[in-house]
Amino acid sequence: MRRDNQSTPRGFILTGFSHFPQRQVMLFVLFLLMPVVTLAGNMVIMVVIRVDRGLHTPLYLFLCALSFSELCCTSSISPKMLSGLAPGTRAISFLGCAAQMHFYFMFGFMHSFLLAVMGYDQYVSTCHPLCYNTLTTSRVFIQLVVASWGGGLLGLLVTCTVFQLPFCWSHQIDHFFCHMPPPHPPTPWLQLACASGEMVATMVNVLHMTALLGCFLLILLSYAFILGRILQIPSVEGRHKTFCTCASHIAVVVVHYGCASIIYPQCKSPHAAGASAVIDVSCAVFTPFLSPIIFSLSEDLKNVLWKSLRKIIIRNVSFWPGSK
Repeated sequence: MRRDNQSTPRGFILTGFSHFPQRQVMLFVLFLLMPVVTLAGNMVIMVVIRVDRGLHTPLYLFLCALSFSELCCTSSISPKMLSGLAPGTRAISFLGCAAQMHFYFMFGFMHSFLLAVMGYDQYVSTCHPLCYNTLTTSRVFIQLVVASWGGGLLGLLVTCTVFQLPFCWSHQIDHFFCHMPPPHPPTPWLQLACASGEMVATMVNVLHMTALLGCFLLILLSYAFILGRILQIPSVEGRHKTFCTCASHIAVVVVHYGCASIIYPQCKSPHAAGASAVIDVSCAVFTPFLSPIIFSLSEDLKNVLWKSLRKIIIRNVSFWPGSK
């Protein structure tokens, strides 16, 4: 590509949905319902934890922070992705695209760090229950959440690294939202660059792998100690009860890193760009969709939810004409 074609683009056109002209309605319904359920589920979890003082423990406060990050991550991509299903509305401004990429990466990194922090909390509560209140004070909780938010700033570094590239006249992005799928070029972004993007791809790759694998190794280390502790419990009932306290977190970790393990290998094939983008956006929507469902199966949350629901029903019945 010649250098005289270099420009500072006013915006981009997202062409990912143009590959599926016959499935526009189905995709619109799917990508509308899943984010709505995600937003509603996470908001319910946050409200329940906020109003019930019995859930004001570090584990559920971390869950509240995790729900907030998922809510923000979903909100950053869903509106524009849905509008992209309508003809003539697939354009996005340069700053809007940069903001979408930044927030998606920021809350994605934050999600990984919070999962690692929750793994540490599970480790302390299982292996050092007598020291739990000492090791997980309010000050420690705030420090860990702030550190997770600080880790989310890696998203800003990724976005600045990508958008410092000189772009050419062709501003069509073969994707559903402004995202640079790691770690293997060519990606839609690197194909738009006038200059070589290999260094950028390497930097993004290093940032992603360091954050994801670092958090995953910390989670594995926490559960290695937890497993050792569970095996020391003499009764089967005690082992089962201890494992159940970790089950929701383990399930969300499996979903989160399971989707990541699917996305990464797909990017290796330059001939499967369309399929890779579909898998990428499916995981971006599907992972936060499952998280509130999984965590709502927690015994404490489930009991509080049913208690709140019963209060609402009784209150409405009491105001119903003829109920007295």
